[in-house]
Amino acid sequence: MTSATPLPPRSAGNAATQGMLIAFHARQAPDRPAILSACGDRSFAELAARAFQLARALRAGGLRAGDAVALLCSNRPEFAEAYAASQCAGFRITPINWHLTGEEVGYIVADCEAKAFLADARFSTLAVEAAERAPGAELRLAIGGAIEGFESYDKALTAQPRHELEDPCLGTSMLYTSGTTGRPKGVYRKAIPRSPLTTPLNRTASFRPGEDLALVTGPLYHAAPLALNLAFPLAAGVGCVLMERWDPESTLEIVERFRITHTHMVPTMFHRLLALPEGTRAHHDISSLRWVLHGAAPCPVHVKRAMIEWLGPVLFEYYAATEGGGMFITGEEWLRKPGSVGRRLDHQPVDILDEAGNPLPPGEVGTVYFGAPPSGRFEYFHAPEKTAAAYRGDAFTMGDLGYFDEDGFLFLTGRSAEVIISGGVNVYPAEIDAVLLEHPAVADVATVGVPNDEWGEEVKAVVQLKAEAAASPTLAAELLAHARARLAAFKCPRSIDFTNELPRLPTGKIVRRLVRDRYWEGRSKKI
Repeated sequence: MTSATPLPPRSAGNAATQGMLIAFHARQAPDRPAILSACGDRSFAELAARAFQLARALRAGGLRAGDAVALLCSNRPEFAEAYAASQCAGFRITPINWHLTGEEVGYIVADCEAKAFLADARFSTLAVEAAERAPGAELRLAIGGAIEGFESYDKALTAQPRHELEDPCLGTSMLYTSGTTGRPKGVYRKAIPRSPLTTPLNRTASFRPGEDLALVTGPLYHAAPLALNLAFPLAAGVGCVLMERWDPESTLEIVERFRITHTHMVPTMFHRLLALPEGTRAHHDISSLRWVLHGAAPCPVHVKRAMIEWLGPVLFEYYAATEGGGMFITGEEWLRKPGSVGRRLDHQPVDILDEAGNPLPPGEVGTVYFGAPPSGRFEYFHAPEKTAAAYRGDAFTMGDLGYFDEDGFLFLTGRSAEVIISGGVNVYPAEIDAVLLEHPAVADVATVGVPNDEWGEEVKAVVQLKAEAAASPTLAAELLAHARARLAAFKCPRSIDFTNELPRLPTGKIVRRLVRDRYWEGRSKKI
């Protein structure tokens, strides 16, 4: 489905060439650390060599440029190897959320048309179940241990030469984002996209290869940690320290020990860092930080202000999604425009439109629409109807509401009622509703996001029972257990409320906004 772009064998001009320029940096500084992690370290020379070995192993297994590779892997060096191998051999790689169920993982492996499935032995149960549901992924490699039905990743690499590929091709990635219908959607582009944030990222990051180190705080299957916290520093010749599991005090310890200069976080992390005792925060010297990028979820004004007071104006914010888009704001700009998520970039059209699709003037709230990037429109893989629903002409929306001020700074005032953003992760209520409706006691349900000081929002299910059922703590616990048995943990409701009747339109559709709003009374939903 993807056309691969031939590359000159030793080009160093494009950040995507030669597997994020890893080969270039391997030649320039072979011993410089590229990956530091609890599962092992890699110099740039080692990372490049193993990426080339993997690329050859995948080719030997029958993959050709444009074929898909599915990756189920924790934050370990092999993740970077697989990504780099795909980038330099023309493959389309799909990293998969390992918090999903085996059925959900299997759906993605099959839907992305993977011919190879690389899985971390840490998730062996998930991998085996997923593989059974995706017979098209005939080449299966187990990372870091044994998985039934999988070959050894390390043995596959050892059998291949380590030198650079003679015929490199530019690969791409296709990440999945959850959908309101309950099935995740692959965000696919025929052309290799140029990040809309490339210019401000380069300008503000000011990487110093050989001196700087980046800290990867989030799971690499997410778009932002992968693109902005791994690929971006490595392309600049800057090594990455991988956190296996995020923890606030461990973050401070790592920043101090490695003199971390660059990282990416989500607002929930800010909240938990600020919640540490003052003595704990003061104990660690984190003055090396000069670029802390954040996004993925709205950041409350008081939280961001407190972080800037602590660290200085080293916070940089973006507003974008897997589908694209791009707004950017520096710490200094934010102090002048608190609450803003930034301004349009030169090459990124952004408009606020009313329900009829008409542009709105500054100060008026409407839906935020992004123009298609220069690389062209994205599409949801195998889902033309969902693609069509996201677009109005050549512009697409993520369902967010906001307004521009007179100076062109965007302020978000709300978001699609269907999306819950908890700790920077999107949770889609329709999938949870569908699972709870399977329970014999449930007549109807509306899952909503309710306030949570740490996570921004948490998931609550408001349930209307059948006439023969009676509300009780026992039944609430039973419904929660029912959900946990069928959904990934981060999607499950934290609590169940019962109601005699859910608000509906004349058509019968539940008005989810009215359900949600009662939990937000007295709380500002503005960002």
